[in-house]
Amino acid sequence: MQHRMLKGIKIIFFVVIAGALLGFITMELWNALLPQIFGFSRISFWQGIGLLVLSKILFGGFHRHLGHRDHWKQRMKQRWENMTPEEREKFRKGMRCDRNPFAHSHSADRPEPMGSRQ
Repeated sequence: MQHRMLKGIKIIFFVVIAGALLGFITMELWNALLPQIFGFSRISFWQGIGLLVLSKILFGGFHRHLGHRDHWKQRMKQRWENMTPEEREKFRKGMRCDRNPFAHSHSADRPEPMGSRQ
């Protein structure tokens, strides 16, 4: 139990340090660039933290969700391996919407462009 508590305190400590560091970097970058380039006013440390929180809300986070992608890939691989050859072909056709963009079609098969008939 004490090991878990110590681990939790370490995680909280690193999150606070990382947040403070990111807030400081955001404030410094803003104050070094935007007032001279666009004429914006300088921001404080707490406004830098607020800007980070706002960007997290608007743009979805600071970390990649690799676990979700790996889980999805694994599930798709499993489903593919369980498909019969006919099901695989049907799936391929569905992904192409029954079109092959690399196939050359004959001009007789293509519809005439609108306005070309006389």
